[in-house]
Amino acid sequence: MRLKATAGANGRTALTGQSFRAPYHVSKPYWDADSGTLLVQVVNPTAGILEGDFLESDIAVAKGAALLVTTPSASRVFKMKDGSAECRQHFAVAKDGWLEVLPEPLVPHRGSRYRQTTTVEVESGGGLFFVDLLMPGRIAHKGEAWLWDRLCLETEVRVGGELVLRERFDQSGAGLKALAAFTGSGAKACFGNAVLIAEGEAPWVEAARMLHGDGVWVGVSTLRRGGWSIKFVAADSIRLRRTLKALREILAANYPRMACDPRKL
Repeated sequence: MRLKATAGANGRTALTGQSFRAPYHVSKPYWDADSGTLLVQVVNPTAGILEGDFLESDIAVAKGAALLVTTPSASRVFKMKDGSAECRQHFAVAKDGWLEVLPEPLVPHRGSRYRQTTTVEVESGGGLFFVDLLMPGRIAHKGEAWLWDRLCLETEVRVGGELVLRERFDQSGAGLKALAAFTGSGAKACFGNAVLIAEGEAPWVEAARMLHGDGVWVGVSTLRRGGWSIKFVAADSIRLRRTLKALREILAANYPRMACDPRKL
């Protein structure tokens, strides 16, 4: 899937380039006039991610454009007999552009093996908010949590060509379950990993840290340049969604394009 968002002479963002094929489908964009952001839903019309699947996406936002990309439902990674599945995604934001990537949670099923590689390039003066949510499995089904074989999530972020973040999460379900038990986050713990790239001061940090408590753990770290890493763990999926919703509301006071309603939280 390839998307390109460009600002028109009237200031409105439009998709001036789009190309996709299964398992991707792009719905009709919605212009949110209040936040000045174009909302795009990316749908996987199949049941989920299957053995042998290779997903590749490339999203570019031009100068002055603002785009929110989201998904309507969780991405389920199904049981695999021998092989694995892989996703590679690349996000690029030009100066004065804004991109928010807000997918629904990843749900790895029993015996699945999945690798996701995310590379982000933001020009100086551009902005981005990207979040990954992870569920421990099908927690509504007894004995169907923490049972994936391997999950590898890699993220690399560059601002103005400078590497500011590189992280790699590589865990079996059993390994992450043990870690969740050790830290006391519980048998239904869910995880959020967000990156915010923006210029200027960060008066929102204290308010974000105040989300910590009542079954939610929140940490905010400053990147070496132009951004922050925000990680949060919740005791269950309801707290996870509430935390993300509250975090977006806090950030929207400082970054108005985050006031765009994804119509689902």
